[in-house]
Amino acid sequence: MCGILAIINGTYTQEGTSIERKPALDTVLIKEMSKRMGHRGPDESDLHLTENGHILSHERLSIIDLHTGKQPIQGTDSAWMVHNGEIYNHKALRENELKDHTFRTTSDSEVIVHLYEEFGYDFCNKLDGVFAFVVIDGDDFIAGRDPIGVKPLYYGADAEGRMYFSSEMKVIADQCVEFSTFPPGHFYTPKTGFVRYFTPEWFDYETATEDLDLDKLRESLIAATKKRLMSDVPLGVLLSGGLDSSLTSSIACRLLEGTGQKLHSFSIGLDADAPDLIAARKVAEYLGTEHHEIYFTIEDGIEILEKLVWHLETYDVTSIRASTPMYFMSKAITDIGVKVVLSGEGADEIFGGYLYFRNAPSAQDFQKETIDRVQKLSTADCLRADKSTMAHGLEARVPFLDKSFLQTAMEIMTEFKQPKTYDGVEKYILRKAFDTPERPFLPDEVLWRQKEQFSDGVGYNWIDTLIAHCAAQVTDEQLATAAEKYPVNTPATKEAFFYREIFHKHFPQDSAARTVKRWIPKWQENTDPSGRANSAHVKADTTIAVEKAKAAI
Repeated sequence: MCGILAIINGTYTQEGTSIERKPALDTVLIKEMSKRMGHRGPDESDLHLTENGHILSHERLSIIDLHTGKQPIQGTDSAWMVHNGEIYNHKALRENELKDHTFRTTSDSEVIVHLYEEFGYDFCNKLDGVFAFVVIDGDDFIAGRDPIGVKPLYYGADAEGRMYFSSEMKVIADQCVEFSTFPPGHFYTPKTGFVRYFTPEWFDYETATEDLDLDKLRESLIAATKKRLMSDVPLGVLLSGGLDSSLTSSIACRLLEGTGQKLHSFSIGLDADAPDLIAARKVAEYLGTEHHEIYFTIEDGIEILEKLVWHLETYDVTSIRASTPMYFMSKAITDIGVKVVLSGEGADEIFGGYLYFRNAPSAQDFQKETIDRVQKLSTADCLRADKSTMAHGLEARVPFLDKSFLQTAMEIMTEFKQPKTYDGVEKYILRKAFDTPERPFLPDEVLWRQKEQFSDGVGYNWIDTLIAHCAAQVTDEQLATAAEKYPVNTPATKEAFFYREIFHKHFPQDSAARTVKRWIPKWQENTDPSGRANSAHVKADTTIAVEKAKAAI
């Protein structure tokens, strides 16, 4: 995993067939811009200026091919590329579609530039993995992003018409007059503009017609996890004690049996009695992982908010709440030398795991919401997981968002997924697929534990105190005039206003504000994103962010 920056030094005609070159940019400035995301690639960095004046820059976190995988990477001839992500089928591509190509490295990334040389623009669907990349060949180029947007990518243009692509917004925000997020599942070329290459059948809710096959579901997730054990550095797992992270941890332990490799597991909370830490402790003991408990204080969390928003590049309330413990945990993980972890992002969106899903008015609404949530993961959980871990040079891998597993899970008939069908147990079919009495993957009390959102599970006082702190920083007058100051995504609560103020300080551009999508649960009276705002929670507090905020003023 890494940080990439590409600058196309010219303006293309509408057809993309010719280019008007611009004055050369100062490479000192380019290096300074690239270093704004140096946390993404602390191991090494490099910059390449092409013969035609285009620029590729790379900040590297070494995971595969530690010694010769430095980027930018040159293809067979004139094409060069930078890539952030992991290509899990790179060996198969080398042995089949690219068997006649000569490679310079053993890096998984290098297959991208060779696929471009072999197939032109039409190759993104051949990649199995997560990616944000730019390939430049003379004055031609292609930029692409993985199907779900697990890896971040931004693009923009400066006043003279140059195009910019970067892993983080902070790299290009002050150079571009307009910029935005690069849409997942698309590629861009000067000749075609944006092209959606990822259009699976499950995008249409009416295609969810498959019968439930628990064996197929289980084996698909095991296969997805196995791919993500590809690494030349130590591996770990983020273990909250919830269903999703516990399953990926259990699967990884089984896959590593007999290899002599000890799996590190990590959990975080306010104290030893946090709900997640208690559950994670049981799982770690059951699996036999080398377990690490990490603690943070509410004061620590509040103190880091300014820096955290700069890293996250969002003002979404639930992202900030959940990213704070993840940020502290990531630092502790890299401090002991682990550089890659598995994480459970995506399961709640795929299976309707959030508590509000049980209130869906119909099967059709339920399925539409799961599709919508998965399609928007790049603005929410994927953004949080990537940027809060990469703030410390830690790579998070997400088996639930594997392309094949998504196809298997999303095509299942909706009636099998709805919580009300199975006595209100969310993600029932996922739990049932791994309920194997002959050799249990998890203890029953964990396998059937109620959904606990990460920001709640670290300790309920975290959100309660955070809401009160933010409310104390914002006056009634400020909130009343929020629409005048922030017409785009106007904050509706004092907590949201407080985060927006921090974000605006770092990213004052309207383009920046428009990159953020806020997550709001449906079908419940209190729309605060805390799981406890839903009346079905075992420790429900349906007044959260309402009465508490008022009491703090």
